[in-house]
Formats: sequence, C-alpha cells, structure tokens
Amino acid sequence: MTSNANDLTATIPADPALADQLMADLAQLVAIPSIGALSRHRDDLARSARLVAALARAAGATAEVVDQVAAPAVLAHWPGPEGSPTVCLYAHHDVQPVGDPALWRTDPFQTVLVGERVFGRGTADDKGAIALHLACLRAWGGRPPVGVKLFVEGEEEIGSPNLAAFLERHRQQLAADVFVVADSGNWAVGQPGLTVALRGVTGCVVELRTLDHGVHSGQFGGVVPDAWTALIRLLASLHQADGAVAVAGLESGLKFEAQHDEARFRAEAGVLESVALIGRGSIADRLWAGPAITVIGLDAVGVAEASNTLAPVARANISLRVPPTVDATAAQDRLIEHLRAHVPWGAELTITRSVCGAPALIGLDSPAARRAVQAWGEVFGTPPVPMGQGGSIPMVNGLAEAFPGSTIIASAVCDPDSRMHAPDESVHLGDLVRQVRAQSRFLELLGEDAD
Repeated sequence: MTSNANDLTATIPADPALADQLMADLAQLVAIPSIGALSRHRDDLARSARLVAALARAAGATAEVVDQVAAPAVLAHWPGPEGSPTVCLYAHHDVQPVGDPALWRTDPFQTVLVGERVFGRGTADDKGAIALHLACLRAWGGRPPVGVKLFVEGEEEIGSPNLAAFLERHRQQLAADVFVVADSGNWAVGQPGLTVALRGVTGCVVELRTLDHGVHSGQFGGVVPDAWTALIRLLASLHQADGAVAVAGLESGLKFEAQHDEARFRAEAGVLESVALIGRGSIADRLWAGPAITVIGLDAVGVAEASNTLAPVARANISLRVPPTVDATAAQDRLIEHLRAHVPWGAELTITRSVCGAPALIGLDSPAARRAVQAWGEVFGTPPVPMGQGGSIPMVNGLAEAFPGSTIIASAVCDPDSRMHAPDESVHLGDLVRQVRAQSRFLELLGEDAD
C-alpha cells in the first residue's frame, strides 16, 4: 500500500474489504457480553480478550492475553521502521450491563445498522475503538510508519482498580512515546474533539439507621423518624435550590471557551421540556470544570411490596464527579464532612468510601499533540474542539504517572447521541470511518517527523 497521505486516507472508506472488515470486527466484539461488573460474565471477559488478540494477529501483530494482576487484557505489537517513535493505542473490551433489554430497540449484543448509526452494547464504549485501531493497522497492511503497540484492558468499566499494579508489571511492554486513549468523546457528529480535561470520580455509600427494628407507621408515625425520610433530607442537603452542588471546597476555577447550544444539549440528553437545567455558569463549565453529585443507587422496598412500616435503615450510593484541578481524595473528604454535618435528627450514620479516580489535564502543546490536531483537522475538514469530559478515564492519569515523558492524546469514536452506558448505545458509522482515517494520518505524520 502506498504511503501517500491522500491515497491512504481515501482508501479506507473506499476499499470494500477494509470497510467490511471494520464492521465484521465490531460485530464479533459486540457479540460477546463482556460485562465486567457481573461475575457471571467472567468467562465472557476471557473470551473477549482472546478474540481481540486473534484479531490483532490477523492484522499482522504479535499478541498475547495477559491477566496476572487484572481482568484479561491484550498486548500486541507491530514493529516500525528503525528510529521511528512508538505509539501505544488504548481501548477497553469490557462493557456496562445492558439493563432491561426491553428498553433497547435492537438486540444489545448484535450490531445493527439503522440509518447512519451502528447500535449495540460497546459500539461506542469502547469496542468501536478496538475496531478503529485494528482498521488503522490493516490500512497500513500491518506495516505502520511508526512502531505501534495495542493495549486493550478489561476492567475500565469497574474503575480499573488494578491499573497501577498492571502498569508496573508490564511497563516495558507498554512503554511508548505517544499514547492514544480512544475512550473519550467528540463534540458532535462530523466535529471531532480532543480532550484536554477530565473530571475524576469518587463517592461513598451512606447508611442511616433510626430504629433497631421496623415498627407500625400508624402506631409510631409522627413521633418516630423513619430512616427513609432521614435519608431523603440528608441527600437533599447536597444541592442548592438551583441544583448547584452545596458541598464546599470543590470549585476548580477553570473556564472553557466552547459554548453548547442549550436546545441541542437538552435534546441530546433527553431532558423533558418542563425540566430546568441545574447548576450555575456555562454548560461547558458545569460539565467539564465543575463538580457533580448524583445518587446512583438506593436500597429500597418496591412500591408493590411496601407495607405501612417505619423503615429502620436506609442506604444510598452517592457518586461525585471531581473537577479537573481538585484532588479526588480531598473531594471525597469534603463530601463526607458535609454528610456528617447534615445528618437529621441524630440518625446513626455509617459511610463506606468508594474508590477514587483522579481527574486529569491533558496538554496539546507537544510536537506530537500538534500533529494530532493537524491530522484530525485534515480528515474532518475542521479543527478538533479542545474539550473537557464530564466522565472519568483512570487510564489517562495512570499512563501520565507511569510514563511522564510521553504525550497522551485522548480521542474518541462516540458523539453526544451515542448513549454510552444506556440502552440504544450506538456509534455513527461515518465518524468511525473518519476516525480511522485521522488516526492513520496521525501515524503517518509522526513517521514523517522521524525521517
């Protein structure tokens, strides 16, 4: 295959074999329910890792499955010309649970093309990125202009708890001049983004107890506080009347130039017409630079099973998204201090800390980062938006700490309508192809710089 940039990038969508293989890879990957949070899918995780390794070998790599310190991961390698830099391409093969299958318009474990979107669990987060990386290497005939490593982990969706140990054990196999973490988000369909800021994530599980056993609500109600009402009051203290976070000490001071169109944002998020947006400042600043506190789980009696009983104990899982410049452990401490200060009626409070995932700032001022901006801009016909992300990617900080002299590029295959983690997850096929082109062009530019 020619190394001419225009010929290369034009070949990817035009060559039926490359396009068909991209879709075939994605279909095989999505078909495996590699749900990391559910122990019954442990064998599926192993099967998924073996498939990734086999696909990498078919694309010209040496590849192995490694799982000594974490869920099964894949490490693969395509050597480059002598003296060329090494780029490590990252993605993850574990996915979120699907929830109620009845809420999906298609089978979550089949890729289905509807219009310009490919539906299926993991198409956007993050099996689409695996297919992207493989297509990029196939476009080069397995002989890229730089050294390429592929790192596909299997525990991102549960917070990568073994990441530090994994990076330490496999440091030599992972070492690279540039890391491309294809697990972020784009600004819009047809408009790429490169992420420059990530919120961290932490939180806690709270348990309130008001009684040593349940009692009749008619016999004791009005005098004895039930645990559910106490918990509701405690959770309500976490936000101001306008929805702004009420926990002190979580401000970042960051500001972003990007401006969201509110109508489009509401449509993308599915906000009901009568519902107000919460918080203060621009949408971008609220999403990317500010904290967010969400109740993501409750241990509750179902409405149909409820009895007239004052509940003795109530529990909630609280998630805190940490601004990019705030230490995640310190933010967790501020959250816990607030909860302890706002317990109603002397209820007994028990707090279990969640794992802390650090936030991150990613610069775009290195020579390699400038090449990334050039490559994505050339292929999409518009410069990539320097974006923040409200979500968290533990891998970014893990790589930055393990390889401090390397450049990190946070790219994506998803867009605001991809519905990651939710029913009807999907990826825009045209953008997926453009991402293959852009990443291929990026490798080419890095190779030219090494000549």
